[in-house]
Amino acid sequence: MKLDQATILSLAEHLESAELQARDVTKITDDHPDMDWDDAYAIQDEIRRRKEARGNKVAGLKCGLTSFAKMKQMGVDVPVFGFVADYMARPDGGDIKHSELIHPKVEAEICIVTKAPLKGPGCHVGAVMAAVDFVLPAVEVIDSRYRDFKFDLKSVIADNTSSARFVVGNTMRDLEGLDLRTLGVVMEINGEIKAMAAGAAVLGHPLTAVAMLANHLGARGQEIPAGTFIMTGGVTEAIAVNPGDHVNVRFQDLGSVSMRFV
Repeated sequence: MKLDQATILSLAEHLESAELQARDVTKITDDHPDMDWDDAYAIQDEIRRRKEARGNKVAGLKCGLTSFAKMKQMGVDVPVFGFVADYMARPDGGDIKHSELIHPKVEAEICIVTKAPLKGPGCHVGAVMAAVDFVLPAVEVIDSRYRDFKFDLKSVIADNTSSARFVVGNTMRDLEGLDLRTLGVVMEINGEIKAMAAGAAVLGHPLTAVAMLANHLGARGQEIPAGTFIMTGGVTEAIAVNPGDHVNVRFQDLGSVSMRFV
């Protein structure tokens, strides 16, 4: 690590305040170019501690940067990881206040809930399959706190991977009988198709992201507990939304998820 504890605490307060006050900031590596990956996750961990100290609960874990092409472009070989908090959840079909966010974007995600713990190193897709309780659809609303959505990976990790809001669908399915690689997704905004994709867009198989998450946590002496909700990463690209937009995402075999921005 390159940053001292006082700087980590200060940056966590800086970024979380930007989130809660819906105001943008410049990326933190502009002022701290030497910060490393451990520093970035330490800042994220402090943001999580701050939320829990106020009584918020972690509602789930999330994976980001889950496209092989994007990882190659950014010069990394693993996704980035973060968390979602309970107050970020919105009901399927409900409203999301655009004014509480800076420049939100939506992306469709295939999610799971675990029935057994997962721990790395050495976690693989087969182990994840055995640990999946059920699969369900969701839409994540990402909202980077960085001005004009311009950031580098260390800055976005520190910013809890742009977590802002999420909406989970009401359809739960057993993994058996689903092929997550070919599971199709169609995103519509105001009735117009904006994106189409299949689960293979996430690292070839969405559960690969979960295995990588388990290995990432294992390297830090942590594990994924049983009963954990996990967002495996965007199946579709992230699409910007404006006040008045109605978003509806249809998932093959998993129903649909919708919301309106007001």
